[in-house]
Amino acid sequence: MALANQAVFPPNRHALYDAHGYSPAIKSGDLLFVSGQVGSREDGSPEPEFKKQVERAFDNLKAILEAAGCNFDDIIDVTTFHTDPENQFEDIMEVKDAIFDQAPYPNWTAVGVTWLSGFDFEIKVIARIPATNA
Repeated sequence: MALANQAVFPPNRHALYDAHGYSPAIKSGDLLFVSGQVGSREDGSPEPEFKKQVERAFDNLKAILEAAGCNFDDIIDVTTFHTDPENQFEDIMEVKDAIFDQAPYPNWTAVGVTWLSGFDFEIKVIARIPATNA
């Protein structure tokens, strides 16, 4: 019998997801599907400086991964969304390279977009949940 999908919430962020009607992540079998994470402060507002927005998006992602018993090494697929990829690339790569600093790297798809609800960067991932946490 298959287990039902299970929502995963990071600490102290439930109201943000409830207000917008989605789960930050869903455990399904041994996979974790994480909704797009932006560089939002605790109150949901955007971090104004771009590089700090990217860092905060990764911090928000880390909190969700940890709530599911995962870490950055468990990520297998990454999709990022960028409002100005050409001018943002250097800052994004600097943050990304500090987190994913050795092979094997996750596969990565970057998409240029025109709107992210007041944000300039979003990251969504799929991770494999370690056997002890599945």
